[in-house]
Amino acid sequence: MPAFLIHETDWAHDAAPLSAVRRAVFIDEQGVPEALEWDEQDAASLHLLATAADGGAIGCARLLPDGHIGRMAVLPAWRGQGVGRALLAAAIRAAQAHGHSALQLSAQIHAAGFYAEAGFVAEGEDYVEAGIPHVAMRIEFPQKRQG
Repeated sequence: MPAFLIHETDWAHDAAPLSAVRRAVFIDEQGVPEALEWDEQDAASLHLLATAADGGAIGCARLLPDGHIGRMAVLPAWRGQGVGRALLAAAIRAAQAHGHSALQLSAQIHAAGFYAEAGFVAEGEDYVEAGIPHVAMRIEFPQKRQG
């Protein structure tokens, strides 16, 4: 049995565990201002929640209706154990299942290599968001042939 599970959810059902992970990583660890962390996109997005065997939340990501991945976070104790890769793979599968031909994200510079390993390509110049250097990244999905 895997040490963790990933499941699709929404804000209405899992706001508390999703918020707990994001607060721990973005607000407490990285110093993102709380006012920038929470937005109206949470209610409109598909969320991915990673949970440990005991059911505790350990990671999350969200897929916006326009094909952007965001708010991807893994608790420090779980980093390096494949949780981030599993969340990203689940987000890619969900995007394809929802008919997206591409995915975009705003990667923290230190994580750009992680996304590049999954096939994302940096676009444009680096920029600062919430006081943290970022780069826009994108992945295109092969179009399925008809017939």
